[in-house]
Amino acid sequence: MHVETDSKFSINIEEQFPVGKLAVFAFQHVLALTGIWIFPVLIGQALQLATAQVGIIIQACFLTTGIVTILQSSRMLRLPVVQGPTVVFFVVLIAGAKIFGLGTAFGSMAVAGVVFALLSIPIRGLALFPRLAPFISPPLVFGTLMLIIGGQLATIGLPNWFDGTGPGGIGFLSAAVCALTILVCMIFGGTTIVRRCALLIGIIAGSALHIAVAGINLSPLLHTPLVRLPQLAPFGFGVSWPLVGLMLLAYVQAGGEAIGMYSLLSAWGGETLSQNRIARGLFGESIGCAVGAMFGGLGTTSYAENVGIIRVSGVGSRWVTMAAGAAAIMIGILPIFGVVIASLPVPVLAAASTLLFGIIAISGVQMMPAVVWDELNLAVAGTSFIISLGCGALPPALFAGHDPIIQSLCTQPILVGIVLLIVLQMIVNGVVRPYLESRANGLPKTQTVSAGEGLP
Repeated sequence: MHVETDSKFSINIEEQFPVGKLAVFAFQHVLALTGIWIFPVLIGQALQLATAQVGIIIQACFLTTGIVTILQSSRMLRLPVVQGPTVVFFVVLIAGAKIFGLGTAFGSMAVAGVVFALLSIPIRGLALFPRLAPFISPPLVFGTLMLIIGGQLATIGLPNWFDGTGPGGIGFLSAAVCALTILVCMIFGGTTIVRRCALLIGIIAGSALHIAVAGINLSPLLHTPLVRLPQLAPFGFGVSWPLVGLMLLAYVQAGGEAIGMYSLLSAWGGETLSQNRIARGLFGESIGCAVGAMFGGLGTTSYAENVGIIRVSGVGSRWVTMAAGAAAIMIGILPIFGVVIASLPVPVLAAASTLLFGIIAISGVQMMPAVVWDELNLAVAGTSFIISLGCGALPPALFAGHDPIIQSLCTQPILVGIVLLIVLQMIVNGVVRPYLESRANGLPKTQTVSAGEGLP
């Protein structure tokens, strides 16, 4: 099969090759799924879950990742997309679980996934969300949102570097070794797998030091079977409709991020990305997330790290990402794997998450070089950024007597940021900017460009 002349891939999207090479490239993609190693453990710390419960979430996250990746690579989107847990679901899940419990948090995520699938149903004229994409996916919106996410998560990682487990401050030392190893791999790893797996290598180095000095408790492994199918609704099942609304905001963020990745991959592969194809991708993503949530897995989006691997390696075959999805499902039926990850030292995972959250924040800056920072765009980004971060410091007494879900919505910077950025983007750049331009040019308002055109 010949590679198209306008493709940036040395191995094109529809190209197949020997099983051995396929397995190597697929395994590389699985290693890059950093959130799948870290987010479940941080959820466990925030909710004080037992090691076995964290293992269940890890197992389900691999299952969700595998299901959605296979759907996207094969029947739905037909692009080399690898899915993985995204930070916005991580934040919303913790907030919802603290109020309603994990069973209701995951149940509401599943219901929201079905609702979002209906909004993206790939039937001509019925897919609503893809038509809204020009308003919610510009770099101005998602670049600012990444900065807000980094700001909210800044307090999660660093305090746990000083976890008191182990003798002689070994917790902080192992965290420092982890962080230093990650930085060395990122700086000197070049374009090799060393750089792409920097977080994993750092976790291994820090854990090795911590285990050598303080040991590790692997007693949960004694009661863990080698192979076990994920359990349906392992934390129970419930639905809170206000929480469904919060989860829908998370799907909106994940969907907008996914559309950006779809556009990038289709352009690199010389493929046409129609609205119907976008709708198929979002439909497959949300249905897969809904199914995964029923087993205790976090919602996913297209992983930028894996898109980076594709660009660097030039291997754009969707058969590779399909194989990566199959590998994730295979890991998902090995509960021992999840329990081992959940047993890793807290300071080490805290160090890895600290750097990961920093990278998430600064990636927002990378998204915005093309933004024209005039007064209108400054109003959208600046207002959303400062109000969102300020919401995290609001006094609890302000919400005394209110529904807990209202308090959660108003005090979570990521959720406030999503709402403010989308609303202000639609009003300022969708309505106000065309109106001001029409006045400046002396044109009737009916002759102005549509709200989605010419936006930074």
